[in-house]
Amino acid sequence: MKQFSSIAEIIELYEQYGTEFYSEDVTQISHALQCATLAQESGAMDELVVAALLHDVGHLIDLAEYGSSTTAFESDAKHESIGAQSLAKLFPSGVTAPIALHVDAKRWRCATDLLYHGTLSSASVASLILQGGPMSNDEQRRFESHPQSGAAVQLRNWDDTGKALQSPELPLEKFVATLERVSVK
Repeated sequence: MKQFSSIAEIIELYEQYGTEFYSEDVTQISHALQCATLAQESGAMDELVVAALLHDVGHLIDLAEYGSSTTAFESDAKHESIGAQSLAKLFPSGVTAPIALHVDAKRWRCATDLLYHGTLSSASVASLILQGGPMSNDEQRRFESHPQSGAAVQLRNWDDTGKALQSPELPLEKFVATLERVSVK
């Protein structure tokens, strides 16, 4: 399992694979920057801004290890777990827990908000099936009892919204200071 030991490694991964698309109409880097900007503009704490920026880093790790995939909807790669685990030595749980839970937040929202499913992109709908579909009542209770479930739902909202095709391109460097402030190393 990939373990990041520096922010420079994360930046390098985004520089190498950020222009790749992953089952959406925007690039990985554009989506990450849109999500982080939405978090920042909403007044989120730095840890949640970093979580919004890095929530899909597991996809980039997958791209680095296996290359571009045309089989995105044949299996669930567990990008949320891969991402959270790869960042665990570098960032606190205020970053990694919402990342680990952002897929569960989608499943929870689908189970608790009848209109939410209709707002998902076609890629999110397709991946939802592989990720287990809407949560059962027991899964909902477990999710709701997690101390970071609220942060994960906020992250999910930015994840769903940060897919604008004509978004102004921001440099990743805009968030380096925030990454450094939040890092535990």
